[in-house]
Parts: sequence; C-alpha cells; structure tokens
Amino acid sequence: MGIVNIDDDLHDQIRKASAVSCRSINAQAAFWIKVGMLCEMNPTLSFNEIATRELRAAGVVTQAVKVALT
Repeated sequence: MGIVNIDDDLHDQIRKASAVSCRSINAQAAFWIKVGMLCEMNPTLSFNEIATRELRAAGVVTQAVKVALT
C-alpha cells in the first residue's frame, strides 16, 4: 500500500462523498480511481454502462422490485 498526495480540497470532496456513499474515505477514493481508469480505458461507454458491466462481472444479478401502490 502506498501513499497518494492529493489536494486538500479534493480530500474534502472525497470525505463528503464517502458519507453519502456509506464508504470509508479510502474506499471512496479507490472507487473514483477505478471508475476513472475504466472510463479512460472505455471512452465510448457511459458511467452507467461501465457500472452495469462491473456489477455483472462481479456476479450481481438484478431482481424485480415490487412497488406498493397506495
């Protein structure tokens, strides 16, 4: 494991995003790094397409969601 030097403002944004995403600060930074790398490697895919592809590769299966009508 190495140390990455980042700007204080970026660290603050990572901290805020990590709270929303229920991830640690390190996990949020790693997520952004991975997504950024995947976007650079696949410039024709949207974020949603990349996320869907990664979820499927991890074995995540979508299920129908039941919506209660009121």
